[in-house]
Amino acid sequence: MILSHLSKASSNCRRLAGVQRFALSKNFHSSPASHPFFLNSILAGKPILPAAVFHQRRAFHESQTSLPPQKSPPITELSLYQPPTTGLISYLPRSWIPYAELIRLDKPAGTYYLFFPCLFSTLLAASYTHTPLLAVVETSALFLTGALIMRGAGCTINDLWDRNLDPHVSRTKLRPIARRAVTPFQALTFTGFQLLAGLGLLVQFPTSCLYYGIPSLLLVATYPLAKRITHYPQFVLGLAFSWGAFMGFPALGVDLLSDPTALKAVAALYASCVSWTVLYDMIYAHMDIKDDAKAGIKSIALRHEKETKAVLSGLAVAQTGFLAAAGLALGAGPVFFVGSCGSTAATLGLMIWKVRLKEVSNCWWWFKYGAWLTGGGISAGLFAEYLARANQTRDEGKVPPSAWREFVWLKGRSIKA
Repeated sequence: MILSHLSKASSNCRRLAGVQRFALSKNFHSSPASHPFFLNSILAGKPILPAAVFHQRRAFHESQTSLPPQKSPPITELSLYQPPTTGLISYLPRSWIPYAELIRLDKPAGTYYLFFPCLFSTLLAASYTHTPLLAVVETSALFLTGALIMRGAGCTINDLWDRNLDPHVSRTKLRPIARRAVTPFQALTFTGFQLLAGLGLLVQFPTSCLYYGIPSLLLVATYPLAKRITHYPQFVLGLAFSWGAFMGFPALGVDLLSDPTALKAVAALYASCVSWTVLYDMIYAHMDIKDDAKAGIKSIALRHEKETKAVLSGLAVAQTGFLAAAGLALGAGPVFFVGSCGSTAATLGLMIWKVRLKEVSNCWWWFKYGAWLTGGGISAGLFAEYLARANQTRDEGKVPPSAWREFVWLKGRSIKA
């Protein structure tokens, strides 16, 4: 019996070796002779199948035994994200970083753009009412804090609206909600706390500021929706970001509804700030113009891509003209027109001439530093006008020399010229 098994094994080995030599000599890499199904049939002593039947059974055999191809795991946006290693945010606890990024704490340019209309209005009102310097400084500091809080709330609301669009835009795909570091519910809760903080700050101003400030929330909430229905969402953003132009006068005790002169000046200042917002945000929109077109997001940059600089020039003229009208309404002097209006025309003209709209980094540079070039120039002119009027008031005896120190440094009742 043992000899029988040995004889059978020897016969199978000879048959297998013969088949393999035949396959190799013919280079049959895909022939039945090279397939394990065929070789197992030989070893089992089964008859060799015709080629057609073999290939049919081979396909069935492979479908039952082969594993599906392994795909490499997709690269998620989270895997592309790297926590900041420099700047203020890098020093925060790791769990705070998504919320700091959500309010753009690492990109304060937007906060400055929101603050400047408040500062313009405060300085213009201070010249009109001869408000003491310390009161101007304190009021401006409150507005800066409010701009930081409300800009953060606006960014959070914007990201909630755009949570399904941001992943398709290269510049925004790593934002906290887009990369799912913050859930929509967490962002909504965070927004509620920010709005409560803003309300707490608003009650530090005179009560009339509540009536002027609260309506702006409607514009903040609807701006992201405007990107879906109109090519001019920048105009809606301008209405929201320029709202501070209404706040400086009531913050210093001027009731706009009962003072037509102040109301005319504020209306002109508001129109100037809206023009400025549309101008700088049009440059900002050029950074995303390709992605916006693919994602279906509307913007003034897409609508007027071929005539952008002409539109920017028209907006610059409008901003400068409305700013001059605000000064005329209050009887401003040459210091204001040279300092504020002159610097506005010069800095905007330089920006429009120099900005390279096809380069993302260049658009960002002018957006980032344009806040200080134009906003800083207007503020410097308004502050110089405030000091010039204060000196004129002292020289005319409306503030006695003995009370000059108190007028400049101490908070007291405004003295209207």
